[in-house]
Amino acid sequence: MPQSPSTLLPRPGCVIAATLSVIKEFICLLREAWVVLKRCDTAESMDTQKSMEDEIESVLQERIMILDGGMGTMIQQHALSEEDFRGHEFKDHSKPLKGNNDLLSITQPDIICDIHKEYLLSGADIIETNTFSSTRVAQADYGLEHLVYRLNRVSAEVARKAADDVTAQTGIRRYVAGSMGPTNRTLSVSPSVERPDYRNITFDELVEAYTEQAKGLLDGGVDIMLVETIFDTANAKAALFALHKLFEEEYAPRPIFVSGTIVDKSGRTLSGQTGEAFVISVSHSLPNTFGGYDETPEVTAKHIKSFALDGLVNVVGGCCGTTPAHIRKIAEAVRSCKPRVPPSLSEGYMLLSGLEPFRIGPYTNFVNIGERCNVAGSRKFAKLIMAGNYEEALSVAKMQVEMGAQILDINMDDGMLDGPAAMTRFCNLISSEPDIAKVPLCIDSSNFSVIEAGLKCCQGKCIVNSISLKEGEEDFLEKARKIKLYGAAVVVMAFDEVGQATETETKIAICSRAYHLLVEKVCFNPNDIIFDPNILTIGTGMEEHNLYAINFINATKVIKETLPGAKISGGLSNLSFSFRGMDAIREAMHGVFLYHAIKYGMDMGIVNAGNLPVYDDIHNELLQLCENLIWNKDPDATEKLLHYAQNHAQGGRKVIHTDEWRKSSVEERLEYALIKGIEKYVTADTEEARLNQEKYPRPLNIIEGPLMNGMKIVGDLFGAGKMFLPQDPYNGTIVLATVKGDVHDIGKNIVGVVLGCNNFRVIDLGVMTPCDKILRAAVENKADIIGLSGLITPSLDEMIFVAKEMERLAIKIPLLIGGATTSKTHTAVKIAPRYSAPVIHVLDASKSVVVCSQLLDESVKDDFFEEILEEYEEIRQEHYESLKERRYLSLQQARRKGFHNDWLSGHKTVKPKFIGTKVFEDYDLKRLVEYIDWKPFFDVWQLRGKYPNRGFPKVFNDKTVGEEAKRVYNDAQNLLKMLINQKKLQARGVVGFWPAQSVQDDIYLYAVEEAVGSSEPIAKFHGLRQQAEKDSACTDPYYCLSDFIAPLDSGICDYLGLFAVACFGVDELCNEYRKQDDEYNIIMVKALGDRLAEAFAEELHERVRKEFWAYCSAEQLDLCDLRRIKYDGIRPAPGYPSQPDHTEKLTMWKLANIEETTGIGLTESLAMTPASAVSGLYFSNPKSKYFAVGKICKDQVEDYALRKKLSVAELSFIEIDGWDYESNF
Repeated sequence: MPQSPSTLLPRPGCVIAATLSVIKEFICLLREAWVVLKRCDTAESMDTQKSMEDEIESVLQERIMILDGGMGTMIQQHALSEEDFRGHEFKDHSKPLKGNNDLLSITQPDIICDIHKEYLLSGADIIETNTFSSTRVAQADYGLEHLVYRLNRVSAEVARKAADDVTAQTGIRRYVAGSMGPTNRTLSVSPSVERPDYRNITFDELVEAYTEQAKGLLDGGVDIMLVETIFDTANAKAALFALHKLFEEEYAPRPIFVSGTIVDKSGRTLSGQTGEAFVISVSHSLPNTFGGYDETPEVTAKHIKSFALDGLVNVVGGCCGTTPAHIRKIAEAVRSCKPRVPPSLSEGYMLLSGLEPFRIGPYTNFVNIGERCNVAGSRKFAKLIMAGNYEEALSVAKMQVEMGAQILDINMDDGMLDGPAAMTRFCNLISSEPDIAKVPLCIDSSNFSVIEAGLKCCQGKCIVNSISLKEGEEDFLEKARKIKLYGAAVVVMAFDEVGQATETETKIAICSRAYHLLVEKVCFNPNDIIFDPNILTIGTGMEEHNLYAINFINATKVIKETLPGAKISGGLSNLSFSFRGMDAIREAMHGVFLYHAIKYGMDMGIVNAGNLPVYDDIHNELLQLCENLIWNKDPDATEKLLHYAQNHAQGGRKVIHTDEWRKSSVEERLEYALIKGIEKYVTADTEEARLNQEKYPRPLNIIEGPLMNGMKIVGDLFGAGKMFLPQDPYNGTIVLATVKGDVHDIGKNIVGVVLGCNNFRVIDLGVMTPCDKILRAAVENKADIIGLSGLITPSLDEMIFVAKEMERLAIKIPLLIGGATTSKTHTAVKIAPRYSAPVIHVLDASKSVVVCSQLLDESVKDDFFEEILEEYEEIRQEHYESLKERRYLSLQQARRKGFHNDWLSGHKTVKPKFIGTKVFEDYDLKRLVEYIDWKPFFDVWQLRGKYPNRGFPKVFNDKTVGEEAKRVYNDAQNLLKMLINQKKLQARGVVGFWPAQSVQDDIYLYAVEEAVGSSEPIAKFHGLRQQAEKDSACTDPYYCLSDFIAPLDSGICDYLGLFAVACFGVDELCNEYRKQDDEYNIIMVKALGDRLAEAFAEELHERVRKEFWAYCSAEQLDLCDLRRIKYDGIRPAPGYPSQPDHTEKLTMWKLANIEETTGIGLTESLAMTPASAVSGLYFSNPKSKYFAVGKICKDQVEDYALRKKLSVAELSFIEIDGWDYESNF
């Protein structure tokens, strides 16, 4: 196999073109990876490693480093013969040697050295040794196993010489990476279809092979160890194990790089792991991300540069087929790109993996560790294992996963079993079953050799259960170091040299001691430490056992508070062991205990997930008896429980006969069926409700009524820890986000609340969310749907970008589009064609539940999607037909037909009362209340009256929404008074006026009147002009905003104003309400903040007309007239129809120092912050009016680019609403 390492890329060249999109997705998933090994060692070792580590990190902080390309590609160009490969030393070797490229380091060292130098002189910072296949495993095919150490040492020395020569020649430090290939064997996949548990190599054999290879490389002088082109993570873990052992015992540590290989568009390795699961599995060595290549240097550089521009890489290089020409192009392409800034890997989460990743963090619900694959705890499993029926025993494991186990506990501790062999065989079989192997394993044994046997079979990141201080610190630390080498998390039992901890203080003391030993002496990641403070048996009749449950709970609370990152687990079955044979009693005890223990910090437990009762379903008498026993409230609790069991054949569960609950109202029956999971009558009861047209005029009313009520109860029970659902309790997982650059999220928040109430799991990413964060969250949370929201027009382009990225990365989940700026037409025309999975515009929150339910209903989703496709195709056709019918004037024609004012005899310009700016630091909110326009407020709450009751206050009279509108309005009034009186909100703003003159379609501003015409303007506002041909009967001109300002050559001095206002304090209030889980007031505060900002703009404009500019000092208009724009002048804003280019805001902000004086800022996409903000320009001309520029043509785009001093290509990246760059060019 030719050596050509480029990490995180598919090795076979034929796969690369088809998998570039997956590569980028893989790299996105691996963004939390870092380059170098971080570890504890002796002071001397640390100094050796630190200098190299610091040196490389220093370079990587400044620029992207370049790795070399394919060794095999370059060797092939020499057309070497069998004799060339053999050289003199191996001329009589018994096996053919042609193709053994690694051997050339011995037989043709000059060729290999020259290839290294070619790459270095082409720009490579790092070259890899010619040792891709230099292990005894791979060299066995050539009969050269005995030569392995020499092969590696000589190859390292050849590469070292080349690197040192070029360093001396160029003055730029070059590095050598010791290449350790994956071998041609795999630990996770059987080579025999008939024997899925068989492996043709063991973990120990691979460790031995990698150790031998690494010694040669290290003795040859490499700077970096590269575990490369990994297709089976278990192989990588063996290599890492070997390296860490060497670094501990013989060699000074070197930085470690790890590269993985994707084999197809699924984004998985050959052994089935997802990209993120791969990273987690080797996270104890922290690998980095590398780039990719295609066939020609130019194509290679193009793809690599796109990765680099996205901030995904620190090191890039070539793979099979690449040459020094590729490396030269790559180096040129990324020279100006900034390197990725590595984030924290775990960020407070415990990271585990099987074939798929599993994160346990502060908001993760209780984690079920399946207990039935335990020969000591399950008779059925033990019987199958003892009989050697391992394949059928897999069904037990599969059932546990299907019943909701998120981690699978495996225990083979039985005196009649060969523990290590049994563990090895069963874990190998699990690897052959993806439905089981997707979850992490918990390797459970009191025999450490059995634990090691399990760890050697698992490519994922496991949990070890368990170790303790029972045999003293030395034994404890030795086992902990080994577990760390295997890359596993660990359960620590509360045992020490004295014995098992039973009292609260002893549990805390032992766990604290173990924690500090692990963190300080082994450098164990605190997030990978799980304590089991011993769930011990209660109800034994022995008084000293009565506090065991309380002691566990109290210890749990203190441990979680004092040992950062640590998790708590426990074996639940121990609690009720004295009631064995009484399953109903035991299950009730477990349900009650977990209900309380979870509140105090218990994260996970070994449980039978399917047999945990709902807390509220436990019979009242039994519930109280269990509470009394667990909390030691009644000394006779044990006897009373035994007596209860003897007298209740049903085992203590509530039993409600069918004929009882069927006699309730249809609403109560529907709610009960949802809570209990009874499907039998749901269709009939729903139909009965639907026929009641008076009560439920629309089917949606049934969904929002009894069905939603039932789901609310289920959600409340689960959230309170009273119900333990063995499977995902949600209807589906939905990721919601306001897209990058947009800070508006009121509508999205309402959608989130509505979906949450309908039992959808909602992952709300908030505002200003970049595409990669949205897609990463969707992958991490296994989202069923992504919902995008936006209010400003640039958000539409960001939504298009997200859709294109989802298509490129082959993410095939539905995409919902919503927000004030969106429309069904835009979604159909601009977004849906970019993405092959469903894209649906959702008008408002009331539609979201129905749409999401249909998209996730297997029986209807295909038909629903087909309907959407047909509808959107019709919309597109109508849109394109309308475009064909429209004609456009040239820009010169439009200018000739523009608005031309008679500046000499018509309107007389008025000079403002001051030139420059006036800042309002704390505007009186009481002045603004009467200017609030309440109609948009009710639109936020989607309370829209029907004619004649549209608008405020007529909406109160509407039969459907009137009462709710009154309630929301009254709540708003009360909250508004409180916010104003307690000064929770602050209004700040600025106005400014300057002499202004128009020059064609632009407006020039001057510092003073005397500068007009004689000095350069201090600012220019660029305008866009209407070009779409108007109806022949229409006499309207083709407007541009500059038409309303006197031309420079008119001799008339004119003026232009601007303003920016905002309501501050909304975000802080929302954070307070968020802590209280008060979504209602979060939405209310945001809505009121927006209304106050708009009212500020309205009131300030009135003062401008009457006071600050005073061009209408005698104006007398009521609020209705203000809203109908009966006044003279306009206040258009960049980004809106009269000037759809948001970049004009930059001129406003610079001219008036808006951010410095008011705190109102602009995001990357030019949305204002805070979100409750309004800005615009002031025009005083009585003939000025609002208009929509609409679609413009190529000649105006080119002219506009010239005026803004940009190229047309640069202008294409500016989001100008209303024109389509692609269709024009």
